[in-house]
Amino acid sequence: MNVQEILQALKSGDVTMQEAEKLLSIYAIEEVENYARIDTKRAMRRGGIPEIILAESKRIHETKEIAKRMLEKEGVAVISRIREVDHDSMISYVKGLGASVSTGRNASTILAHTKPIRQTGATVGILAAGTSDVGIAEEARIVCEATGCRCITGYDVGVAGLQRIFPMLKDMTGAGVGCIIVVAGMEGALATLVSSLMDVPVIGVPTSVGYGYGRGGVAALASMLQSCSLGMAVVNIDGGAAAGSIASMIANRSRGAAPHKGGKNADGDAGREEEGEDDEPAARTGLGQA
Repeated sequence: MNVQEILQALKSGDVTMQEAEKLLSIYAIEEVENYARIDTKRAMRRGGIPEIILAESKRIHETKEIAKRMLEKEGVAVISRIREVDHDSMISYVKGLGASVSTGRNASTILAHTKPIRQTGATVGILAAGTSDVGIAEEARIVCEATGCRCITGYDVGVAGLQRIFPMLKDMTGAGVGCIIVVAGMEGALATLVSSLMDVPVIGVPTSVGYGYGRGGVAALASMLQSCSLGMAVVNIDGGAAAGSIASMIANRSRGAAPHKGGKNADGDAGREEEGEDDEPAARTGLGQA
C-alpha cells in the first residue's frame, strides 16, 4: 500500500490507527548528507529493535552525524563495533548531545538515549563461556536492553568447569527468562549443554576466540551448527548484536510485550546489578552507565 491507500484505509475504518502507523513507518527514511539513509521507524516494525549503527567501517564523523540524527528523531542510538581509537570520542560526543550512555565490559558497542528506555517486563539470559567471550556477550546485552528487556548474565561458566553453570541456570529459570543467549569460543560446547537442560529457546553465538585447527571461531560455529539438541539456533561468528535482536524479539513476544509502546517492567523499575564473589559477574541486570 502507498501512503494515500493507507490513509484512505484509515479513513474508511479498514485499518486501526496503530496499524496505519506501522504501515506508514516504512516511509520514515531520514537522509544524512549523501552517505546514509536512516530507517528511523524500524523499531516500530521490528518488535522494538532499532536500526543499529555499524561503526567499524565508517569514518568517525559519519558515525557521529548518524547517531545525532537517530537521537533527534527517536531518542535512542545503538552504535556497534566502534574502533578502539574512536571509542572515547564517540561517548563524549553523544554525551555532549545530552544523551545518557550505557556501555559494556570489553564491548565496543554503546547505547545512547535521550529518553528513558521503556521496559517491557521480558527477561533474557546471557551466558559467556570464558572471560574472552564477555565482549560479545555484552554487545548482545546492550541490544537486548535497548529493546526494553531485562538481562541476567553469567560469565566464565564454560564446560571446563561444568559445575559453574548450574547456579546460573537455576537463577534464570526462577527469573522466567524467555530466551537464553550462549556465547562461546574454542569448541563452543556450552550452547548445546544449555539447550539440552533448558525449556526455552537458546541462541548460540560462536566467537573468534580459539587457536589451531578451529581458529577464528570456525570450530565453535561448526560445533553449534552440528548440535543434536533441538531448540537451539546459531548466529554468525561474533554476532552479539544479531543474537540480542533475536532473543529480545522472542522474549518480548513470549510476554505479549510491545517494546515501542513502553511501560515499566514487572517490578516497576529499571533493574539492578548483582555481582558474584569472584571477579566475574554472577548476574547483571539493568544498564551500565558510562
